[in-house]
Amino acid sequence: MAVEGTAARAAAVDLLGAVISEGLPLSQLLEEGAPVLAQLSASDRARAQRLTLMTLRHLEQADAVLAPHLRKMPPRTVRNALRLAVVELAVDGAAPHGVVNAVVDMVRHGKRTAPMAGLVNAVLRKVTAEEAPFAKLRPQKMPQWLRQPLVHLWGRDVVSAIEAVQAAQPPLDLTLKPGAERPEAAQALPTGSVRLTGSVQISALAGYAEGAWWVQDAAAALAAKLLDPQKGEKVLDLCAAPGGKTMQMAAAGADVTALDISGPRAARLAENLVRTGLAAQVVTADALHWQPDALFDAVLLDAPCSATGTIRRHPDLPFVKDGSEIADLVALQSALIDRALGFLRPGGRLVFCTCSLLPQEGEAQLDALLQRHPGVTVERPALEGLEPEWVTPAGGLRLRPDYWAELGGMDGFFMARLRLPAA
Repeated sequence: MAVEGTAARAAAVDLLGAVISEGLPLSQLLEEGAPVLAQLSASDRARAQRLTLMTLRHLEQADAVLAPHLRKMPPRTVRNALRLAVVELAVDGAAPHGVVNAVVDMVRHGKRTAPMAGLVNAVLRKVTAEEAPFAKLRPQKMPQWLRQPLVHLWGRDVVSAIEAVQAAQPPLDLTLKPGAERPEAAQALPTGSVRLTGSVQISALAGYAEGAWWVQDAAAALAAKLLDPQKGEKVLDLCAAPGGKTMQMAAAGADVTALDISGPRAARLAENLVRTGLAAQVVTADALHWQPDALFDAVLLDAPCSATGTIRRHPDLPFVKDGSEIADLVALQSALIDRALGFLRPGGRLVFCTCSLLPQEGEAQLDALLQRHPGVTVERPALEGLEPEWVTPAGGLRLRPDYWAELGGMDGFFMARLRLPAA
């Protein structure tokens, strides 16, 4: 009979292998239903996901703790099992006896790993004898292709502060429909979002069934606020799924068209609209080839990007990306910006944003846009709760994970509001 918790841990070890060794994004594994998750209960699936995320945030520290106890690195599955156990012990504060028994049991029952059960038991017994094994270790570093340009940009202290935020489980941010009450224990943030800390079951929160709110990082929520959609305006949300910004604009009374290239993601957006009782026209199409029937008053473009600002929520990203895609993404963003400007009536406005920390996908993209379109002007943000240092000299909004660090941080974003000349 398996020790309690073995199934969830075994699934987490498999997911870690797929991310670290095969370079598969965790979101893809979860969305496509990785076979290892198929036989698990809902609670075990949630536990496996949580353990995977937690281990990915602390892999570097786990390896540092394990190194003195290993003459050579064991095979992938055993190594990931050890990493998971160390992180559970150091971060989760789980009972040592339970963790060691479960992980040893898991290794013992694996056809290829069984001979190493004794090693795993011996190593973990030594680790459990250490008090606070991560206490003297720095937070996990970002990969060099990302870390180096950010150090040049902001300095080592800022980058270390970002890494400290990325090492912690992020809080859950909600956007409320106008007039809705915030869930109990939710904290109001300066910019109008509300935040819940700790482990939260979303569907059990007050207001979920009624569609009173939706999950949306506080930084992401600022893009639609920057656009400032008005009642009755024709507004286009490009690359719209999963729909947080669409719902914000619909809740403001705008006539929203939400476009996304992915059919499944567009379907999820439509489901979110149904739950919240909000209306928008959902279109599945490629923005580079789609043609609207009429021009829009405003466009919001949340362009595809490296997503380097979201590592706190997606700690698998450093293991599945190497920076080689940046040049192609920058070119795509430029093409989408030009396309989005063409969808606007004279005097219309565009908000361009990316959830990236890299200036190529933000500040430099804005500079290039203004050179290509000399008639376009930048409108400096004037939103509730913004700190002056968040606004760039050119009038964009640069958000970093270390902002609000004492509250749990925020996703990294760049956004700018642009205005076409009037006719």
